[in-house]
Amino acid sequence: MTTGIRNLLAALVAFAATIAPALAGPALLFDANGGTVLYSEDVDQVWHPASLTKLMTAYLTFEALKDGKLKLDQDLTVDERAFKMVPSRLGLKVGEKIKAELALKAMVVKSANDMAVAIAEAIGGTEDGFADMMNAKARQLGMKNTHYANASGLPNDAQVTSARDLAILTEALIKDFPEQAYLYSLTSVKIGSHEVETHNTLLKTYDGADGMKTGFICDSGYNIVASATRDGRRLVAVVLGEQSSASRNVRAAAMLDYGFQNYLWKTMFNDTTIANVAAAPTDTTTVASIRKDVSSCIEHHGRPRGGRGKHKAAKGKAEPVPPDPTLGTEGKAAPASKPGKTASAQ
Repeated sequence: MTTGIRNLLAALVAFAATIAPALAGPALLFDANGGTVLYSEDVDQVWHPASLTKLMTAYLTFEALKDGKLKLDQDLTVDERAFKMVPSRLGLKVGEKIKAELALKAMVVKSANDMAVAIAEAIGGTEDGFADMMNAKARQLGMKNTHYANASGLPNDAQVTSARDLAILTEALIKDFPEQAYLYSLTSVKIGSHEVETHNTLLKTYDGADGMKTGFICDSGYNIVASATRDGRRLVAVVLGEQSSASRNVRAAAMLDYGFQNYLWKTMFNDTTIANVAAAPTDTTTVASIRKDVSSCIEHHGRPRGGRGKHKAAKGKAEPVPPDPTLGTEGKAAPASKPGKTASAQ
């Protein structure tokens, strides 16, 4: 057996061992240049996106900026709806203003739900109107398992997606708005006198990491779309339904490692793309929930069921949003906000 074959087998064994405990969660690994799929699992299983929703919110924001319907130096005003958003958030008071540029950075880096609402209202008039725009764009892009009810990703039974659809959206973001790629590689953003850190810690720990977004609610578990570039090759891993942020990062990193180490033989004569990759026989249009497996979500108060849309959720107990008002969208306590009168870009 040659050294090359031994190394290849070792990489395959290591990858299989790493992902084995997480087989319940959908996953997809693809080449951002062309969409060639290197690994897939349960790609059409309907899932709650959590803050991965903000990938679509960002897409429409980039589109509005390009079309001149929104300007980076435009003032956005926080209203009652935005103010009442639970963490993660900036915590600006009703009537306070923030520049669209800083609001966008806070939404991408900090996953600020109040900023997602402020941006949505500026573009769509209302958040419901913006959700209609999100759904129209999802249909245009070919996202067949996705329905949006809000701009933030906070729990709503109608808010659903799949690993395939998230891959379609991510590929479109990379292709259509390359000038905005720097936003997803930011590890922090300065809000007034405070520096807020990204939830995507792979940006700090994984060689070549350059985006994209994390998300967490109790129903979905810990989700991530993780992008990395090495030797001119950009790969994207979609991971849904992990039980902790740590296991989410481990699985995403393992998938990316697998892709980079085996890129040539996985892409040679490979005509499997995001569009034609096979779904699993067990994939269903009934939205999955793993809240019973997420320790931070057990034995907390429930929430009222949400809203808009045709999709139905799996039967079960009402879900925390988050399980405690002080528990941020990454499943950990959020610091109390003490905003000034007006936040501005620094």
